[in-house]
Amino acid sequence: MQIHPYHLTYCSNIHAGETWEEIFQNIKTYVPKLKHKLSPDGFFGIGLRLSNIASEQLIEKDNIEIFKSWLAAHNCYVFTMNGFPYGGFHGQSVKDQVHSPDWTTTDRLLYTIRLAEILVQLLPENIEGGISTSPLSYKPWLSQANASQVFAKATLNFVKLVERLHQLFLATGKTIHIDIEPEPDGLIENSAETIAYFKNYLLATGAEMLSKSIAVEVGQAQKIILKHLQVCYDVCHFALEYESPKEPIAAFEKHGIKIGKIQISAALKAIIPKDKEDRLLLGDAFKTFAESTYLHQVSGLLPNGNLNQYRDLPEALQNLENTTETEWRTHFHVPIFLSRYGLLQSTQNDIVSVLNLLQKEQFTQHLEIETYTWDVLPADMKTNIEECIYREYAWVLQYL
Repeated sequence: MQIHPYHLTYCSNIHAGETWEEIFQNIKTYVPKLKHKLSPDGFFGIGLRLSNIASEQLIEKDNIEIFKSWLAAHNCYVFTMNGFPYGGFHGQSVKDQVHSPDWTTTDRLLYTIRLAEILVQLLPENIEGGISTSPLSYKPWLSQANASQVFAKATLNFVKLVERLHQLFLATGKTIHIDIEPEPDGLIENSAETIAYFKNYLLATGAEMLSKSIAVEVGQAQKIILKHLQVCYDVCHFALEYESPKEPIAAFEKHGIKIGKIQISAALKAIIPKDKEDRLLLGDAFKTFAESTYLHQVSGLLPNGNLNQYRDLPEALQNLENTTETEWRTHFHVPIFLSRYGLLQSTQNDIVSVLNLLQKEQFTQHLEIETYTWDVLPADMKTNIEECIYREYAWVLQYL
């Protein structure tokens, strides 16, 4: 929905469905009801998640024209897409395979180009379009030596992507930016690593490659890269890095890196008690969130301020009794309108900080609520999903 100057939506990855038919049915089921409650007379934005299969199906026959007609009839529009998960995202073990195929592959490149070519057809005039994508690869897959190779191969593919996005801009006047989404254990997982990748790869060898391929000066190539490659600031992910929102947002601005989208999300957290009995109770509370579909990385804060990272929640729980860490934060996107979950809390305050900063500086226009875990929440937390989505919108709207 439009709340000038912002475009607010929720990501449709919360609904199970991998084919275009399933995704379109979810949109037709939920969006009109939400629009009626939230913006009956306004222009209502949709955050579209398409699997690779769904993206291929959407460009078949007259599917895009049918969808465009539906959007026009219901006064809806698509301005952002989630291009991170390539394959299945519900009802199966996703875990680290959410990063596959990574940005070294032609499959990831062609999928992302296809999403951009779809979005440019759906995007209204005078609105930028954004597509979030993975943080290049998954760090535990890589040694230090082949990490450098991944950076180089990914940069080559990003240059090919930017070249196509530049062509789309010249042909249509519409800007599509791809928003790289740092997350724990991603090859890029925090603001420092993001800035280093832009500086050392995209704006160095990447700009030189683009300069030659489209025949412009290197400085102009850098501007084109910064126009079409931006950052997806997932609040949950940056909270797991213990980065207070003000610092990374200011650092990105200092280096000329734009934030294409804020994904509004909250992680679970807890202060680690000293008493062992209390730790057992805390462990029981965390265990209710240790499910088998998604990765739930844990970042433990050490007394010296460093982080100890675990690849998944069950691994961290094995260390809870004896750890010297003082706080845990885990990658579980919990409903944003709650700040407490029994013995556990959420990083909701980080969302508040981001939205307050946004009011002052307006560093992006794209806002996407992304609580995709409704199906895997503990049984006592599951409730009517339509009502929960509405509550998430209502919670955000009080800050806009």
